[in-house]
This record gives sequence, structure tokens and C-alpha cells, in this order.
Amino acid sequence: MKKLYRYPKKGYIGGVCHGMGEHTNIDPIIWRIITVFGGLGFVYLIFWIVLKKGEV
Repeated sequence: MKKLYRYPKKGYIGGVCHGMGEHTNIDPIIWRIITVFGGLGFVYLIFWIVLKKGEV
């Protein structure tokens, strides 16, 4: 089973959207659009704090 990580070196701010893309096999740009326009900024911040950094 895949675990959810964040990838700060591959992402823009915290790497959370890139981690979501890796986890779900959906393009990270889609996750960025959902985060910005879907109002998920608070969830993004929580994931940024809680998720561990993944290996590059």
C-alpha cells in the first residue's frame, strides 16, 4: 500500500500537491487547481505540517 508523503524538492511550496499526485496517480497540477480554487488551503497547511518528507 502506498503511503502519502510530501516532496518539497519536486513541488512548489511544500510539496503536498506533488505527494498527492504521486499517491493517486493524478497530475499534481490538478491537485494545485483543486487546492487553490476549491478552498483547501487549510487542509494543505495541515498536510504540510503532518506529512513526512518523501525520498527524492
